[in-house]
Amino acid sequence: MNIDKLVENITPELFERLQYGASTGKWPDGTVLSDEQKQQTVQLVMLYQAKVAQSNEQFTIGANGEMIQKTKAQLQKEFKSDNEIARFSEHDL
Repeated sequence: MNIDKLVENITPELFERLQYGASTGKWPDGTVLSDEQKQQTVQLVMLYQAKVAQSNEQFTIGANGEMIQKTKAQLQKEFKSDNEIARFSEHDL
């Protein structure tokens, strides 16, 4: 089975379990994921979101391996004018 078929066959319930595992490092039943399992789980979550769910939620993986989810509003707030390199009005162009 190729990766696209694998991702297409992930059910919403399985996706929730994968998200939980990626964010906590363990399955809902408490079983701890190995480092390799956690990396693969994170990759599956990202692929599913990109190819199937097409979610508007943005997330990153923190330095400690935990998933950090941010809404569009949170991301927009982070990229406000204090981080701008330049701003132009229409008549400047």
